[in-house]
Amino acid sequence: MPRRTDGEYLAFVQGRVGAMRRAAYLLCGDSHGADDIVQETLTKLYTRWPRISHVENLDAYVNTMLVRVFLDDRRRGWWKVALLDWLPERAPVAPPATEDTSVVRQALLGLPVRQRAVVVLRFLCDQPVKEVARILGCSEGTVKSQSAHGLDRLRQIFDEKLPEIAAAQDQR
Repeated sequence: MPRRTDGEYLAFVQGRVGAMRRAAYLLCGDSHGADDIVQETLTKLYTRWPRISHVENLDAYVNTMLVRVFLDDRRRGWWKVALLDWLPERAPVAPPATEDTSVVRQALLGLPVRQRAVVVLRFLCDQPVKEVARILGCSEGTVKSQSAHGLDRLRQIFDEKLPEIAAAQDQR
């Protein structure tokens, strides 16, 4: 089988990086974290690129890598490590973008990590149960139960937030 070239890698990345970033953002809820996840995924993909000519569904392969990078990042807990014994001065923070304050975004952040991954992959990335199970390395039954629990929790969150949303719209 012919080996994949750097040009093919660049073309693939240019066509998919936007969707990868959206998925990573939905998973982690932070634009900087999403960039880190995408960067790590693309780095890993580049190191494997010449050897993956046998992969038929490259999008599924990369989605699997992306989700696993996200889950590994959450397991590592690197954000708990203090790198300095002092904190640098913070630059003024711009107001958050609309997507950062959306109700859906906040609701997704209210889910446990695995449930969030299942909900994002199933309903926002439109992946079938079988594919999500393969990506997460679990059974299809686990994906179905995590979906059900995640959707139940989202409904609770939306029911709690609905009066706040209605009041905000009434003030406009």
